[in-house]
Amino acid sequence: MEIASDTHKITLDFPKNEVYGLTSQMNRAAISIPSNIAEGSNRENNHFKHFLNISLGSSFELQTQLLIALQNNYITNEKVIDLENKIIELQKMISGFISKLA
Repeated sequence: MEIASDTHKITLDFPKNEVYGLTSQMNRAAISIPSNIAEGSNRENNHFKHFLNISLGSSFELQTQLLIALQNNYITNEKVIDLENKIIELQKMISGFISKLA
């Protein structure tokens, strides 16, 4: 949920013409990560793995969107590195969890 909060704070400074574009996409991807973990947590292992994989996919989507924001000078390299490090750590945790459910 920290990644979702950080993403929201970062996108507040994006240009207003991105409200329905990159800002929306990034916030939806960031919210999707914990939401899918929560939704899948009450399911059987195979279904939970499916939701964890969706969450993992959303994290990679958010990484790509961060790079697009950087290319468009909407965000500083320092902010990208900080958030990307959190995303990478989460990806490792999710991947490890998926392998334990196998």
